[in-house]
Amino acid sequence: MVMQFAFGEIPCPLCLLQRVAMFGCCFGLLQQLRARESERGGGIALLFALLLLVIAARQTLLDIVPRPGHAYIGTAVFGLHMPVWSVVIAVSLLLALALRLTVFGAPRPLPPAARPPLAQAARLLEFYVVLICALNLASVVFQCGLGECHTSGYRLLT
Repeated sequence: MVMQFAFGEIPCPLCLLQRVAMFGCCFGLLQQLRARESERGGGIALLFALLLLVIAARQTLLDIVPRPGHAYIGTAVFGLHMPVWSVVIAVSLLLALALRLTVFGAPRPLPPAARPPLAQAARLLEFYVVLICALNLASVVFQCGLGECHTSGYRLLT
């Protein structure tokens, strides 16, 4: 979203799908922080990380060799474009969640008085993620309206 608002780079439909998958990963990880007695949040994060990997890999493979007349879209950050960063993020999440399950196994139930400090910090993170999600929804509505999305401009502002 920084690239969108700071540099005026309008996201393509695949980029918007990657954002949805990243928000799903965030919500799964936040659920895992809040409910340590369940692995449901980790499972949600795993599913959305897989979805992110599929979408980002597809876009990366489409853009490996740009078609004639279609330059690679977007600015590179540290030499990598956003779809490639999404692949790196998805693979990192999948590895981290798999390693956590391998090393620590299933969580042990904790008494309510012994809630970890991360569960309390998760409230602030939840607010932040919901705020970013709402900003993303508003920007998508401005870009796409109620129809098909294009990267040519903001439909409701033109």
